[in-house]
Amino acid sequence: MMVRAGLRGASALGLLLIATAAANAGGFALREQSAYGQGTSYAGVAAGGDLSSMYWNPALMTQFAGVQSSATYSGIFPYAANTPAAGSTLGALGGTTNTINNAFLPSSYMSYQLNPRLWLGMSFNAPFGLSTRFPDLWAGRDYSGNTTLKTYNAAPSIAFKINDWISVGAGVQIEYASADLSRGVTVPVPRVGLLPVDSADIWGTGWGYGFTAGLTLTPTPTTTIGLGYRSQLNQKIDGTLQQYGAIPLPGTTNGSVSTTIDLPDIVSLGIRQQVSPQWTFMGTVEWTNWSRIGTSEVDSGSGGPALVGGKPVTIAFNYDDGWFFALGAEYKWTDRLTVRGGVAYEISPITDDVRIPLLPDNDRTWVSVGATWLIARGVSMDLAYSHAFVKSTSIDVSAASGNPSYDGVTTYLGDVSSHFDIISLGLKIRWDEFLHPQAPAKTALYTK
Repeated sequence: MMVRAGLRGASALGLLLIATAAANAGGFALREQSAYGQGTSYAGVAAGGDLSSMYWNPALMTQFAGVQSSATYSGIFPYAANTPAAGSTLGALGGTTNTINNAFLPSSYMSYQLNPRLWLGMSFNAPFGLSTRFPDLWAGRDYSGNTTLKTYNAAPSIAFKINDWISVGAGVQIEYASADLSRGVTVPVPRVGLLPVDSADIWGTGWGYGFTAGLTLTPTPTTTIGLGYRSQLNQKIDGTLQQYGAIPLPGTTNGSVSTTIDLPDIVSLGIRQQVSPQWTFMGTVEWTNWSRIGTSEVDSGSGGPALVGGKPVTIAFNYDDGWFFALGAEYKWTDRLTVRGGVAYEISPITDDVRIPLLPDNDRTWVSVGATWLIARGVSMDLAYSHAFVKSTSIDVSAASGNPSYDGVTTYLGDVSSHFDIISLGLKIRWDEFLHPQAPAKTALYTK
């Protein structure tokens, strides 16, 4: 969520309401939904290999016989430090050290095979979010603030095996969002100048709904191709806006507000190719329709536009589409141990024209390693580590830049140094084997 405030020109108060823990996919999406997939930088996730792949493609449930579950627990350790440049209005206040909070992100999956052709499943995830902390007084205070956004997404789904080489799946998304933000406001006072003493708080919750769909093709016993789709989701937020400070802003809507954020749809294409009994290679191409997010308007409880300083409140995202490319491989070391690794390159939807300190996203390169260990019959564990190198990032919020977040009062120019590390642990259980260890093992009806 983001808030922008101003008192003159075309300035307005904006809020960014939908984003997750550390925003570790393009924009404010979270990619950390699978410890297994993370081990290859998410190469091939839409083509399967683990039940958690149903996040990207629900048709993949048909790869897993009987009753199975998978859970992932990710620790996200991001870093972003801001250095203001000459020309920043409040440059004397200095920069920041790390402004993004560490986060813990869980996800879980379950599938149940009803008969040889039909599966039911359920997944729980946090697809979007952001958690930041900023000092009250720093050079970019008017374009950042302490932010907590959490999303909770449940997706019941169904999959059908048409024949030995094609399966289809679909599900619904039910998403709840909770957000809380405080952001600084600099006030121009006659004969005094600019006083960075005000703040604006906004908090709210809401629901959004969508669907998922996918298919898998197995043209050969060693090749799997998967295509998955997560639909766009219009996330509604109902909340409260409150301006604080020694200097009240006339013409400001204090009270109930609401808005809708047009979240993107996502298309994932994955392939898994087994080249020997030990080696499998994977690839992913993913497109995220961030350009649909555009600019959102915020309404007051009375139905008219919410105002700050007499100006309408808007949310000017104006993102481009995002792209993600990954390659990976895994090696079956023994019957109990499989190791994997992968690299990826992600093109951020946030460009120089719209970037602000609250979400200083940029293109990044992923490097990952991982492993799966068979603990006991029917129980296995995944472990993965990733490091992302984020491209050197500049920020220009000024009248000359055309940045839609410029408030007409405060110019901020600066650079951001950022990267992040992720450690994930996964636990998988094949319940039929775990509960009945003496029974013959069920084999997947859909194999590679």
